[in-house]
Amino acid sequence: MNEMILLRHGETEWSRDRRHTGRTDLPLTPVGEDQARALAPLVAGRSFDLVLVSPALRARRTAELAGLTGYEPVPDMWEWDYGGYEGITTASIRETRPGWYLWRDGVIPGDAGHPGESAAQVAERADRVIARAGAAAGDVVLVAHGHFLRVLAACWLGQPPEEGRFFRLDTGTYSRLGFEHGKPVLLTWNAPV
Repeated sequence: MNEMILLRHGETEWSRDRRHTGRTDLPLTPVGEDQARALAPLVAGRSFDLVLVSPALRARRTAELAGLTGYEPVPDMWEWDYGGYEGITTASIRETRPGWYLWRDGVIPGDAGHPGESAAQVAERADRVIARAGAAAGDVVLVAHGHFLRVLAACWLGQPPEEGRFFRLDTGTYSRLGFEHGKPVLLTWNAPV
């Protein structure tokens, strides 16, 4: 692989409202659709050996509006499963857990459909995606979610998954991972379009 392009999906109602959106499958807002379309010039005219996309509607729609075709939905690229914190804001969580911080404190289990994940479990999925991307001969593009891509970036750099806390990632943004002297590096991060 030469370079890995990361696209975070466009805005949804819950991302706009700062609600944890793991496995709830929400559509893009009109703003999110505009953000996705704005990504198109960044990938236009490029040849990708592999296009991997989260199965979530918001990621698939972002890929389509950005002009990516022939993509493969990859279950490992779903967002962090927030368990009992699904759909809840950090401010609301802190009403019962003062000082709560996802990267340090994790989530509480939810129902059977949303049992919740640790950062290490998200990293296991991210490592599988990195291995798959690394087997490609040329450039790769991934379309996924904020916390998942932050964990993936930490894993790419050989850091513990909790170090993803340092990589803020806004909706509808573009990032690039690559190499310098054969070692993994960040080339571009959280670039607005």
